[in-house]
Amino acid sequence: MARNLLIVWLINALALLALPYLVPSVQVDSIYTALVAAALLGLVNTLIRPLIVLLTLPATVFTLGLFIFVINGLLFWFVASFVKGFSVEGFWSAFFGAIVYALISWAASALVFGPPRIVVVRHEERRP
Repeated sequence: MARNLLIVWLINALALLALPYLVPSVQVDSIYTALVAAALLGLVNTLIRPLIVLLTLPATVFTLGLFIFVINGLLFWFVASFVKGFSVEGFWSAFFGAIVYALISWAASALVFGPPRIVVVRHEERRP
């Protein structure tokens, strides 16, 4: 379990390092910066994002779920404002940067861990 957490953390840091090549308005200075930013993004997405999603539920329902992309972009921008060496030029850079970052992380995780396993358990009734 802890090993998988470390692997995901490294995958996310590598995704952050690859991001400036695809979204030039997002800059990551070093591997250390990427590791710190990936850890903070993970904490923010775990602790703060659920509360924000709950508070903005009416807007999310009204936009048929598209407001989630705005939340992701704002949180991405928020983390960039705290980490020295990780910079995002503006909202739209954060918006598209968050989308590309999620896609890179998802693809890399799928390559490393493989497809998700679905286990179906069937219980048969015993007849006397």
